[in-house]
Amino acid sequence: MPFQFSTSDNPVLPMESASVLFDGIFSTPKLSHPEGVAVGPDGWIWAGNQDGDICRISPDGTRFERVASTGGFALGLAFQGTQALFVCDLKHAAVFRLDLATGDLDRFTAPGIKIPNYPLVDVARNRLLVSDSHASGTPGPGIWSYDLVSGEGGLWYDRNLNFANGLAKRAGEDALYVCETFATAITRITIEPDGSAGPEETFADDLPGLPDGIAFDREGNLIVGCYEPSRLLRVSRDGTQIDVLIEDPTAHVLCHPTNVAFAGERLYTANLGRWHVSEVLMDIGADPLWSAA
Repeated sequence: MPFQFSTSDNPVLPMESASVLFDGIFSTPKLSHPEGVAVGPDGWIWAGNQDGDICRISPDGTRFERVASTGGFALGLAFQGTQALFVCDLKHAAVFRLDLATGDLDRFTAPGIKIPNYPLVDVARNRLLVSDSHASGTPGPGIWSYDLVSGEGGLWYDRNLNFANGLAKRAGEDALYVCETFATAITRITIEPDGSAGPEETFADDLPGLPDGIAFDREGNLIVGCYEPSRLLRVSRDGTQIDVLIEDPTAHVLCHPTNVAFAGERLYTANLGRWHVSEVLMDIGADPLWSAA
């Protein structure tokens, strides 16, 4: 569909709107190359690192601690309300479940998924949807679905995607939005009344950047973290207007941002290129995703 977008010389927000929440280059453990970020029911900002450490940062950025570790490489994170945190792991090709009451961390999924990249809790159907990036440069299926209680599951969307990445659902809409990183596109997959995957359509394409993580604001705009260049995009509710929301030409405060997560008017980004989580002050915010789970 046709669209317009602003140039990188005229982002919507000035770089002063972004700051480093916590720099983990010298912390123990280091917050090395965080890909996933999520706001927890404790109000802290959770992230993973290249060693599979699952860490959390206080909202003021002054405290940092390791909660658990997969021993692999942590990717996307998703909270199931106050019950659990799901963590995708690249090394183990699996999703792990952290019990928030006991602190127990266990493998949640059986072998089968190739590159579990991002999990999304589908509250209405008591399941976890997980993107499978399949292989870099080789499109393939797809999206997996797992029962939140038993962990049993399989391919939900078996059609090819070009490196399926971040997932999001918009309030009041029965559809799944998927980043296709190397297609520079966002695809919308209809969810049928019986919960199965329906037809797909391109929501936004030819994006000015490689999309990685996505989240909706309160007005239904889609915020997109771009791995390259180091910028965030904002796609209008109908997909016809794409703006560069904010960009860091030096790749220091925003450095290959991947996943994004809201806590009110504060948007948090993981930065796969460095050792920190960033905070962006937004004009339009959204509630943390755990509050809907």
